[in-house]
Amino acid sequence: MLPTRSVYFSPGASRAPSYNRLAMNLPAYFERIRYSGPVKPDVETLRGLQLAHLLCIPFENLDIGLKRPIRIDQMSIWEKLIQEKRGGFCYELNGLFAWLLKQIGYDVTYLNARDYHEDDNTFGIDFDHLALMVSARGESIRWLVDVGWGDTFTQPLDIDSEKWQQQGLRAYRLEPFNAGYQLWQRDLDGQLERQYYFDLTPHQFPAEYEATCVYHQTSPQSVFTQKRIISRLTENGRVSLGNIHLIITTNGQRQETPIQNEAEFHDLLKKHFGFDIQTK
Repeated sequence: MLPTRSVYFSPGASRAPSYNRLAMNLPAYFERIRYSGPVKPDVETLRGLQLAHLLCIPFENLDIGLKRPIRIDQMSIWEKLIQEKRGGFCYELNGLFAWLLKQIGYDVTYLNARDYHEDDNTFGIDFDHLALMVSARGESIRWLVDVGWGDTFTQPLDIDSEKWQQQGLRAYRLEPFNAGYQLWQRDLDGQLERQYYFDLTPHQFPAEYEATCVYHQTSPQSVFTQKRIISRLTENGRVSLGNIHLIITTNGQRQETPIQNEAEFHDLLKKHFGFDIQTK
């Protein structure tokens, strides 16, 4: 069951209520991400929730290849990620996580982020990616929070610090750029990766992101229509399943195993991610 209290709609209102009006079944969410820590709007809880979410709910775009529409209204995201125990891409993952944080009492701002394209040294279209700015109660620090990118930072980043922020084998830096910030990742070997650009202008979710969500499901130019991917953080690395390889990274060491056929893909999906997309 989604809501924890009754929600009323005016005649003619859309099916999807405001993300600020509908109450969340918090115990069901915490069970899904196996979170049993403190629940209060402070930095400690924020760190714990982000890590738990990344360990349990994968980044995935499998519905796109199956021609199943991805909807980012509140009820659709809840049903897919919590009830069906699936994953999703940025609009779903960060959309759901923002709703959770608001229910707990954090201040959350939806950000317009744009992926970096290394091949032509450009950033993507507006609303290319949904990221979040989060403020804990009684704290002045503004945190960049993201559970919808895939292989990136696992703890909130201090937006106002220009220093490298170390997390495990990697470090991250938010560099002021064009009235906003660009996110850099530095690996253990010193290799740099520019991930995305964002500014701090507040936006409305899902309304302002719906058109780009449709674009990423339908355009031949979108990376999501070109290949399937599912990836999840693990305690010591990451597990990813693509079109032709299973990739398991452990303590910085990467192992690729070829996938022999479609049947093996579905077996690996069930083994490593716990669900079957053939049964829907």
